[in-house]
Amino acid sequence: MIDENSIPDRDEGIDGYVKIDRYNPALIDNLSAHYKDILKQIGEKPEREGLLKTPERVAKALLYLTHGYDLDAREILNSAMFREDYSQMVIVKDIEVYSMCEHHILPFFGKAHVAYIPNGHVVGLSKIPRVVDVFARRLQVQERLTNEIRDCIQETLQPLGVGIVIECRHLCMSMRGVQKQNSVTTTSAFTGEFLKEKTRTEFLNLISSKLS
Repeated sequence: MIDENSIPDRDEGIDGYVKIDRYNPALIDNLSAHYKDILKQIGEKPEREGLLKTPERVAKALLYLTHGYDLDAREILNSAMFREDYSQMVIVKDIEVYSMCEHHILPFFGKAHVAYIPNGHVVGLSKIPRVVDVFARRLQVQERLTNEIRDCIQETLQPLGVGIVIECRHLCMSMRGVQKQNSVTTTSAFTGEFLKEKTRTEFLNLISSKLS
């Protein structure tokens, strides 16, 4: 996947912004060759100007979109755990989710809402979205993604409970198949205190509300 010891790829855009990613060149070459063959198989001409660098670009894009395989979500949480005497609900909502459906290798995207009730430890707030991203940047189904985030937070922080709700649009539904453009899939997962109706209802009400 993305390799810190490999050759950096520099992409300089407008306003002096420079994006630097690192990839294994042998892996890029291998994937590019397959994508070049795919272009031929669907009736395209990989040698035409507009497609000359497409196989390489797609290879790099795929590696970026699946770089979660190289990351350890539990390590991310452990890096920012702090003792704190706080036992009320902590919610990070509207976390952007971008993932790839493992059935058709098409994107699904939306938002995740994550809550936990501390049991002696809290975690840096930025780590929750990072955990979501670790599992989202893999080939996924939304149901498994929801459970993996829940289990990681529960097993690492050992809180009194965890609540997760994810809402996504799936391009495999809107671009092909049933072609229902406005469909939204919602999944949820709970542990501990969130299994109680009162706590779960409070969580659902809070993620539905807007700050004035």
